[in-house]
Amino acid sequence: MAGRTSMTPRPGWRLVAALYPFGAGAAAVNLFFASLIASWVGWPVLSPYQAVGGGLLLGLPATWAFARHLAKLMHRADARARNEADDIRPDGGSVPVQ
Repeated sequence: MAGRTSMTPRPGWRLVAALYPFGAGAAAVNLFFASLIASWVGWPVLSPYQAVGGGLLLGLPATWAFARHLAKLMHRADARARNEADDIRPDGGSVPVQ
């Protein structure tokens, strides 16, 4: 649909920065082990330094995708909390759900 914008919340840079070391580390480990498996068919094994360098590059898009997923979950939880707060009566009881 042309002209339609996505309503998926964008993650803040602080969330991405906090998750990046974990994403880059996971990408480096996975890249290294993938090169070990690829050596079974004759490809060269990456050195740990090459794997870390590749992890630093591949970790950013992976971290962005995971942070976007977390931002969507936080947005959904906030919306649910607002809806539940609207269902509370002033005397502390809850409004029956129909």
